[in-house]
Amino acid sequence: MLQQQQLKYNSPALTAEIIEIVSSSFNDERLERLEAEENRDENNKSSTLSSPEKEGHKEEKALPDSALFEPIRDKSRVKKEPSKEMRAAMKVLNDNLRKSPSKNISHQTKNASNIIQQEWFNISSTVNANPLDVEDYLDCFEEYSSFLLEYIVNMTDSSGNTAMHYAVSHGNFDVVSILLDSKVCDINKSNVAGYTAVMLAALAEVRNSTHASVANRLFQLADVNIRAKLHGQTALMLAVSHGRRDMTHLLLEAGAAVNIQDEDGSTALMCAAEHGHTDIVRMLLSHPDCDSSITDIDGSSALKIALEAGHRDIGILLYAHEHVNRGTSPYSSIRRSRRGSKPTTPTGPSPSAPVSPAPSRRFHSANTSLTTSKYSK
Repeated sequence: MLQQQQLKYNSPALTAEIIEIVSSSFNDERLERLEAEENRDENNKSSTLSSPEKEGHKEEKALPDSALFEPIRDKSRVKKEPSKEMRAAMKVLNDNLRKSPSKNISHQTKNASNIIQQEWFNISSTVNANPLDVEDYLDCFEEYSSFLLEYIVNMTDSSGNTAMHYAVSHGNFDVVSILLDSKVCDINKSNVAGYTAVMLAALAEVRNSTHASVANRLFQLADVNIRAKLHGQTALMLAVSHGRRDMTHLLLEAGAAVNIQDEDGSTALMCAAEHGHTDIVRMLLSHPDCDSSITDIDGSSALKIALEAGHRDIGILLYAHEHVNRGTSPYSSIRRSRRGSKPTTPTGPSPSAPVSPAPSRRFHSANTSLTTSKYSK
């Protein structure tokens, strides 16, 4: 508004006319002419100001639909490159891999492998690992050869952990996705303790739908029924015992076997019952293959374990599933006798996984807590 006033009243001719009109007691004819000129100037100014805006709208409409959804890239970001020392080590290692595809590292290339390992884990395996930096490094590895890419991606530290183990442990699902994109990641590889990346991912917290999508992709590509070497747990057992409802659902969707038993004869249902995860118990019981009558090496069923742990609500759910829903309660027997139902051929109990001979984790004594188990957080 201030600019428009300056345009209107800075003209000497208009100023003189204003003075003349005032001095002649506001002559109506001159006043109308002045107002007409002012309106004309204002219209010209408005037209001038609106034309760039109209041009801007035309340019926006001219954009293709795909451009409207183009991801915003940081043009100032410089591509992350391996250090000169690492590049030299990569060349040595790559030459060795070409000569020996079996990946047996000779003594001469051991030092090169150590250099690569240290820098690669610093880039890919920290809590705050940048997924874009990881992607840049993977591109660089692939430029050398597919042999080098596969070797470095599956490289382990002294504990047998790969970059994938660390990514899932830190909940860095962006890095997990990029490692999966490499298509050379051995996601079924176990660390020294016998845990795969899937088992560690089962303990992670799903914070959003993107995390859930990446976790689902990982589970679909992996063998979700591998058992840990130490106690024989599966990823499903770890997820339910730690109350990871979302991960439990994703694992079941990926084909996790619900009745597998660990070295103590425990199933995922027993773990959920012992730790009091009611929602997960319901989820497992809704699975068509779930057998709540399985017992561990102590002869305890999920129902008995729940009651001993003081989880009466879970005990009711398990009793209903095992007796009422299956028609084995005393009342259902009376109803069948009144209907005169024909006897059916007994099918026997469902087969279960073999149990390794090992001390029970539920050694019931006065000094042992019922809530203590190897699945405890």
